[in-house]
Amino acid sequence: MKKTITVLAMLLVFAALHIQAQPLTQEIKMNQFISELMAKMTIDEKIGQLNLPSAGDFTTGQTSSSDIGKKITEGKVGGLFNISSVAKIKSVQRVAVEESRLKIPLIFGMDVIHGYKSVFPIPLGLSCSWDMALIEQSARIAAQEASADGINWTFSPMVDLSRDPRWGRIAEGNGEDPYLGGEIAKAMVRGYQGKDLTANNTIMACVKHFALYGASEAGRDYNTVDMSRHRMYNEYFLPYKAAVDAGVGSVMAAFNEVDGIPATGNRWLMNDVLRDEWGFDGFIVTDYTGIFEMIDHGMGDLQTVSALALKATMDMDMVSEGFLLTLKKSLEEGKITEEQINSACRRILEAKYVLGLFDDPYRYCDENRAKTEIYTDANRMAARKTATESFVLLKNEGNILPLKKDAKIALIGPLADNRLNMCGTWTVAGDFEKAISVLDGIKMVTGKPELISVSKGSNVVSDSLLESRIGIFGKPTGWDSRPADVMIAEAVKAAEKADVVVAVLGEAAESSGECSSITNISFPENQRNLLKALLKTGKPIVMVLFTGRPLAITWEQENVPTILNVWFGGSEAGAAVADVLFGDVVPSGKLTTTFPQNTGQIPLFYNHKNTGRPLAEGEWFSKFRTNYLDVTNEPLYPFGFGLSYTSFSYSDLTLSKNSFKPGEKIDVKVTVTNTGNFDGKEVVQLYIRDMVGTTTRPVKELKGFQKILIKKGESKEVTFSIDIEDLKFYNYDLKFVAEPGDFKVFVGGNSRDVKEANFVLTE
Repeated sequence: MKKTITVLAMLLVFAALHIQAQPLTQEIKMNQFISELMAKMTIDEKIGQLNLPSAGDFTTGQTSSSDIGKKITEGKVGGLFNISSVAKIKSVQRVAVEESRLKIPLIFGMDVIHGYKSVFPIPLGLSCSWDMALIEQSARIAAQEASADGINWTFSPMVDLSRDPRWGRIAEGNGEDPYLGGEIAKAMVRGYQGKDLTANNTIMACVKHFALYGASEAGRDYNTVDMSRHRMYNEYFLPYKAAVDAGVGSVMAAFNEVDGIPATGNRWLMNDVLRDEWGFDGFIVTDYTGIFEMIDHGMGDLQTVSALALKATMDMDMVSEGFLLTLKKSLEEGKITEEQINSACRRILEAKYVLGLFDDPYRYCDENRAKTEIYTDANRMAARKTATESFVLLKNEGNILPLKKDAKIALIGPLADNRLNMCGTWTVAGDFEKAISVLDGIKMVTGKPELISVSKGSNVVSDSLLESRIGIFGKPTGWDSRPADVMIAEAVKAAEKADVVVAVLGEAAESSGECSSITNISFPENQRNLLKALLKTGKPIVMVLFTGRPLAITWEQENVPTILNVWFGGSEAGAAVADVLFGDVVPSGKLTTTFPQNTGQIPLFYNHKNTGRPLAEGEWFSKFRTNYLDVTNEPLYPFGFGLSYTSFSYSDLTLSKNSFKPGEKIDVKVTVTNTGNFDGKEVVQLYIRDMVGTTTRPVKELKGFQKILIKKGESKEVTFSIDIEDLKFYNYDLKFVAEPGDFKVFVGGNSRDVKEANFVLTE
């Protein structure tokens, strides 16, 4: 019997070794291939692999005669971005693999941020779905379409945590919470990269912007960031690390400084944290002109900052050409080492190997795929469904929604019939003319265009100079030069003849996004004036809010009966809006950013810490406590908030035990009942508070969530398991620990309205 067990054990060991041998063999093959290739490369060719210029999207046939074409032939380019289509990319790749000395293929990148041709909701909107399967699917479809058009690398996901809606790029992120941001980061990486990066329908992801970019001072883009390492590790780092743990292939550096050194040249950040602590073994790319910008940061001339970036283990230089122009000189002067150049070059070549480009440099250049896999009906339907899941119902007084399909509708507002502004910011490849406007969508869903009257009512903003800045990227807002009172009068006339008014208002697509910071997040006054006039008609009003950031809509919340926040829903936005307006889909989105009452409350976020003088719960003002004279501390809408056409009730919490020790767990159970008249989805949210710590702890932290469908009248029991990993944090010495003591657990439909219970972690 003993001999039989021994033989069995040996067989199991052999099987385990055999299973591990496959990836190990691949890694050995890759290392051998790259070592042999690098042995043939001159120092100039190695430095050339680190150069990432913008293609400027030149046309087919220009490649060989262009400056970039000459550099490719000379081995001075490692990759290109801002170029798309199989014909163009194939033409450029041909120069690299047929005309350069060593025939090293290029990598092709693009900002595929929230879809390619089939555009999905902006990332902030997408996060409000709280549906990881849908989010992963959106990235999978984006990868499929982009790869079919020749692209094999995307500068996404952006996971910068942000609590300042003045910052325009809040639209590109996943909100204010590190845990949710981490779950979304993992889902996006899985969607883009799949299980096999050599497959021609997957693309390499690039998590950005490492690190802390969302905490720019004053909400002004590219601005300074200064925070403690304690906050970095416990809050802002988590989503980046989640992407690394998910196997992201590349990382992009942030524009801002970290601890007084720009991220692009920060060795502690890039090497000590990212590579050594987290084990990242992919390549790091600068953001656009990131190396050159260190000159204005005050770090030295181009040669100095380029050497600084290389020593920080930066691998690829986007646009600055600091590596290309100065590294050889720095090497000759002993300011850098050849080993540093070799390490960067190797990581770029490894990425190309992993993508299968050495095996087949044209693997992403299949013209049949380009004709059949982009902007398909199936992909558009997926984008439409995803958009409906991202919308957040903020108010529905009197149950005005859902609307009846035979109602006479006055469709009013600057975004009511505005295809160009449906997709939102960072839609590089989108065809805006093909987007579905709200007017298009309502006609499509009701099938009764004769019941719809359309009136603009106002411009997006009243200042024509501001409007010109907003429309700078080729998405004009549709400026109307008529006087404001004339447009309002026209809208009121249309409203008076209707059964219901649907006011489609808010921001334009590029009101948020890169370099779209604002100092005042109040709702535009000219649009508020339109709302005031419409309210005087006495007609039921549904406000459909397009926005890329939380807005201060306190007046609207107090006066407008129904508010549906639709963010920017993508190429199928209008159809998705109509699906929800008429009840074909019941809204289920929940906010991933807190909405403040006014700009002065910023930054305002749910997982804050207590002061030593906290305001008592339910109090507005108390002298010598932490509060304001003019408004309460409370948000307009809390993190996790979102209504439905139905309603849900929560039972008290049941814990499997009241204390546990490391190695054990506690189950938390709650029964959620649909008490309304519609089947609906609810996002059940779990929060934890560590009551006493060696460092101060937040008043609540999201630690779990489940999005579930509950039919009307039905109850479902939801179970969460808490173990020691859920209780860990970085202490004063930046050790990741769980400290024994008292904890509270909260479960509810948002961060404010929760049921709670207590438990203890023992030694």
